[in-house]
Amino acid sequence: MFTRKRIVIALGGNALGNTLPEQMIAVKSTAKALCDLIEEGHQVVVVHGNGPQVGMINNAMAALSREDENQPNTPLSVCVAMSQAYIGYDLQNALREELRNRGFVRTPVVTVVTQVRVDENDPAFENPSKPIGRFLTKEVAEEQAKKYGHIMKEDSGRGYRRVVASPKPQEIVELDAINSLVDAGKIVITCGGGGIPVYLNKNHLKGCSAVIDKDFASCLLAKDLDADLLIILTAVEKVAINYGKENQEDLSDLTVEQAQKYADEGQFAPGSMLPKVQAAMDFASSKPGRTAMITLLEKAKEGIKGQTGTIIHN
Repeated sequence: MFTRKRIVIALGGNALGNTLPEQMIAVKSTAKALCDLIEEGHQVVVVHGNGPQVGMINNAMAALSREDENQPNTPLSVCVAMSQAYIGYDLQNALREELRNRGFVRTPVVTVVTQVRVDENDPAFENPSKPIGRFLTKEVAEEQAKKYGHIMKEDSGRGYRRVVASPKPQEIVELDAINSLVDAGKIVITCGGGGIPVYLNKNHLKGCSAVIDKDFASCLLAKDLDADLLIILTAVEKVAINYGKENQEDLSDLTVEQAQKYADEGQFAPGSMLPKVQAAMDFASSKPGRTAMITLLEKAKEGIKGQTGTIIHN
């Protein structure tokens, strides 16, 4: 018997491309995969990454401030907000077009510019490690650090890059509005790039120089919306152990306990598969009946039917 599911989908960078022309092409195939799920009756909420896009915006705004001394440096939180609207614009139009091509003429798609509160005392702020922006020479990096207070680190012999913190998401500020839209049957694109990072200062939400992991933000959103399924879409069909080695083993079904064991053994690369598995474990263990899946974008439909992907459950 078919069961309609409320699904939060976290789109990886391969779903969006790296440039404006690439993005406009990529969102069309992304929209087809998402509409396959919508057409089957599932309630879909979309979260996306913004790595290349926020870097591009940050570079452009930094160039502007160098060219015009009257233009102040643009805070990273503002760059994240710009990326949410820019990506949402392309994605919601692609979804709208694909839905209408399939005969769904009364299915509104909306992008919510979303703030996500973080803890200003999160340990991540003590050790910024997330690189953003372009590679710089040592001299330019030192000048940027002095002028803007940026933290710069040498990156594998390729030059210096700005690094920022990646704190854990604590609260989705616009959750009530998102929930109302989802309950009303709208297709919502939200928490883009993990959300605009803010912390609470009395009644003021202050942006901070940070990047929130979109998989952790997706997990929080899925729990808050009482979703049935969290799907994390990435560049591989299944999670694997001994990845890239002769004895690589693809995994179809994992309990939270098994996944934690593999994580403790160092089977999943930090900054790559590890946060995806951690987010999946968090969601799957948060309430009975909740499951998470990690797979390729184009395999999401088959994954829900149990034909592929890696399912993580309690």
